[in-house]
Amino acid sequence: MKILVLYYSMYGNVFKLAQAVAEGAKKVEGSEVSLKTVPELVAEDIIEKSPGAKKAKEQQEDIPVATLDDLGDADGVIFGSPTRFGNMCAQLRQFLDQTGELWQKGALIGKPAGFFCSTSTVHGGQETTLVSMMLTAIHHGMLVVGIPYSEQRLLTTKGGGSPYGASSVSGMMSDQLPTEDDLELAFALGKRVAEIAKKLKS
Repeated sequence: MKILVLYYSMYGNVFKLAQAVAEGAKKVEGSEVSLKTVPELVAEDIIEKSPGAKKAKEQQEDIPVATLDDLGDADGVIFGSPTRFGNMCAQLRQFLDQTGELWQKGALIGKPAGFFCSTSTVHGGQETTLVSMMLTAIHHGMLVVGIPYSEQRLLTTKGGGSPYGASSVSGMMSDQLPTEDDLELAFALGKRVAEIAKKLKS
């Protein structure tokens, strides 16, 4: 059972969530979890001028870049993106815009999909960003998986996490790491998607 955690992270906050999502998915027996990113669109010299972005890219240098085959071969996918004006980032959008052939084949129909993101502020568009990723998944016939309120941290979290998916607040300087609640909800999301993928596969 293959679970793909597909994400983009400029300053490392979404990367931290992605790692927690992957750890949650790995807890499900029989899961083979891949953590992959999408191609960068920002020029290297721009990243070099930003200490935060440069450090985050160095932390992710061993993360492979996903291919469309990775997406098609997965039994479940969990998508992650920073927020760009209430929407997913351009890097993930460009990757998903190339999935027309998978759509024509129906390669993703019936597969569970989860979502996670990070915003600069509490009301910076977490839920709209999660929904923006869901729209593409729905067009592919995927089964949208959220986080149920049986996860008690949804009732107490002060920044990230909602029924729509896992999330965190990174701050205006993108230097605020996900909280324990954020990471636990991301873990729960990964585990839930993997559990559903296992049931569907069997």
